[in-house]
Amino acid sequence: CTHYLFIVVVAVNSTLLTINAGDYIFDTDWAWTSFTVFSISQTLMLCVGATYYLTFTGVPGTATYYGLIMTVYTWVAKGAWFALGYPYDFIVAPIWLPSAMLLDLAYWATKKNKHSLILFGGVLVGMSLPLFNMVNLITVADPLETAFKYPRPTLPPYMTPIEPQVGKFYNSPVALGAGAGAVLAVTF
Repeated sequence: CTHYLFIVVVAVNSTLLTINAGDYIFDTDWAWTSFTVFSISQTLMLCVGATYYLTFTGVPGTATYYGLIMTVYTWVAKGAWFALGYPYDFIVAPIWLPSAMLLDLAYWATKKNKHSLILFGGVLVGMSLPLFNMVNLITVADPLETAFKYPRPTLPPYMTPIEPQVGKFYNSPVALGAGAGAVLAVTF
């Protein structure tokens, strides 16, 4: 029981880090850069926390539980945005669950081998999380269009939507995030 209480505490802190680290939903000149950095930070947060608890508890399924708690707490936190007047389709919660399930699968399939978990699980999470989150973003209404439809004059300048530039990182933040995530997740 204590192990799972620790997981809840870490997942809550992960959620707070997610919110404070910013979000890739604001379409600025740096949108793709933000997405890449955000993807890497989310990958590392999921891998380090979930791998620690998987090896600590020895129970396959722990990573999925960890990801679920982060998801639910982020839904609650993003509800504050909705309360501030943002339209519902402007609010995006990061997708952790499929990547967490892959981490659990790696742990189970390698018969609880922690080195295989770190190597295979890290690569799987690093490569999958940016992909799932970009698919997640594509399903949301265009953030720039939505932002101008619902202007928020009280937004600080760094959050104010401006015309995006084209071609940053060869227009492939998923590839950059996945490549960096796969390498860094294993290293961390």
